[in-house]
Amino acid sequence: MSSQLVPATAPVSNRLRAYFAPVNRTTGTPTLFDPAQQGAFSLDTPPAPWIDLGWTSNFTRKSASKIAPLGTGAPAIVQTQVRSEVEATLSLDFESWGKLQLAVAAGSEQLNLLVTATGTNPNGSGGTAATAVPITLSGSSATALNVGSASSTFNLGDIVAVDLDYTSQTGYVGSGVAAAYVTSSPAVAADINYIRRVTLNVGRVTAIASGVLTLGSPLIAGAPIAGMQISRVTGFCDREGGSFFQEWSALFVFDGQQGDRILYHYPRLQPLQGASEIAAPLIATATGLAAPLERMRLAAAFRALPVTDANDSAQVLCFRSYLPGPMRSL
Repeated sequence: MSSQLVPATAPVSNRLRAYFAPVNRTTGTPTLFDPAQQGAFSLDTPPAPWIDLGWTSNFTRKSASKIAPLGTGAPAIVQTQVRSEVEATLSLDFESWGKLQLAVAAGSEQLNLLVTATGTNPNGSGGTAATAVPITLSGSSATALNVGSASSTFNLGDIVAVDLDYTSQTGYVGSGVAAAYVTSSPAVAADINYIRRVTLNVGRVTAIASGVLTLGSPLIAGAPIAGMQISRVTGFCDREGGSFFQEWSALFVFDGQQGDRILYHYPRLQPLQGASEIAAPLIATATGLAAPLERMRLAAAFRALPVTDANDSAQVLCFRSYLPGPMRSL
């Protein structure tokens, strides 16, 4: 049996998809992606723990690595070259807004706007939060929260933040993903709700029955653990300023229309800029009667940080993999 090879072509696609995964900030361990084992995954079902952040546009990556000549003798003659500096950055626009898109593009901590207690003083990132609701672990999971009779205080569509009370912890805080770094209890006003204020462990209530809140998607930290409580959330807040740098592992997939695929894996990415957005005008309808409209895209830029490739101990910033389409010439 034989078959003719098809001439190779440049990959053609119109969009690029983004996936992010947590970095263990305490140990400095990123989430690694193995293109040899996982490269052909379905775009709608990425392998765990990768999280789909949707389509992107204006993906641009830049290498700032420098190669310098190395000369010897008098007069000096270039004998070889050395790599004097290794640096890489990338930028993109997210096509959709969500908690994780906002967080990775925020440049610093990304806060949840917790529902405030009655009569609280106004504050730019939300005032004193209302009392949190405890969770009964029995009957709870990553998509179900058993709150018993307190379920009557929730409504379909509520957004909830699920995490531990703040009890003077220092260092990275936030279940599932490090959401902030706390230097001291006074720095966060010893706020019992501070971890729920910054956590990325959030979900939206899609059903309420028998004292259980069902969430539309699994919590990023999985099933609740002892001590976790629930705060209701009205939205999310970015700030210009702050000293915390988000850090994530990232994977970008350019899926060619002819069966080929390009994967860009950045094991460690930190933000390169503060929160920003791009306004793109929408085309008016054929009648010309539509009011001028604009679409706001989240703009993000990152700097890549190094990891060690276990195959040869090289320090690298990004892995670009190409998976040729079926029967393409190589």
